Amino acid sequence: METLQVREAKASFSAVVSAAERGQPTIISRHGQPCAMVVSIADGHKLYPPDQPSLALHLLSLPEPIEFERDSTPLRSAEL
Repeated sequence: METLQVREAKASFSAVVSAAERGQPTIISRHGQPCAMVVSIADGHKLYPPDQPSLALHLLSLPEPIEFERDSTPLRSAEL
């Protein structure tokens, strides 16, 4: 795995992208600290699935509505 400074990565961006397509990730560093990684789209989709539904959409798709009971106990008083 190759590590490049930001300015080097900008200067050779097409080579970094080509390496990612071949399955060779490249770490980008700023001031000597790793800050980003360029990986292939297949590896990126493993980490972040493209069509992952949200929890809200999942709950809205349930066939029956969910009934919740509210807690009716009074709130405690607060001194400000």
